[in-house]
Amino acid sequence: MSEHAGDAPQQLSTESKRHPHSVSNRAVRVLWGLVQASLFRFSPRPLYPWRAMLVRLFGADVPMSARIAPRATIWGPWNLTMGERATIADGVDCYCVARVTIGARTTVSQYTYLCAATHDFEDPAFVLQPKPITIGSDCWIAADVFVGPGVTIGDGAVVGARSAVFADLPAWKVCSGTPAKPGRDRVLRGTRCAGSDAETAERENTRSDSG
Repeated sequence: MSEHAGDAPQQLSTESKRHPHSVSNRAVRVLWGLVQASLFRFSPRPLYPWRAMLVRLFGADVPMSARIAPRATIWGPWNLTMGERATIADGVDCYCVARVTIGARTTVSQYTYLCAATHDFEDPAFVLQPKPITIGSDCWIAADVFVGPGVTIGDGAVVGARSAVFADLPAWKVCSGTPAKPGRDRVLRGTRCAGSDAETAERENTRSDSG
């Protein structure tokens, strides 16, 4: 006998569920969609300040030095935060139902998908669950990467092309795979990584204690 004998058969009941977004939210998104499909999309590529101004008009926390390519797609600019000289390349889909934060000097490369929402698949109403994404400063998110909801990527991290990020990634690591996992340290030429500095300091402290 089935464990759920006597229960109703499993099925989603999405017909009666409330719309996850308010009427005002949907109205502003329609207006933004018109702007994005015209003034934004067909602006010449070098006009980064123009596109920064457009998203700022719709509530984005974006400096004029930010570089957003004309063929990027932004779901709701009011949920987008970018640092100085951060870049969103052509073909990037920023599904910012929740806050998406991109740190200073970080590059998000072509065809990356930043997905800041999921669904509760165990809820019969299949409700939308917005979850913010945070990408630190000095990162490189390479081409065609999927970044899932609720993920934080540490400063200086590199995520290899076509990786899928479902969990937090540490700072200054080169990460790749599906799911993405940290590999070797990322050390900029002419500098020392924070981990090396910490190990050197610990060795010097141990030497002084033993002396």
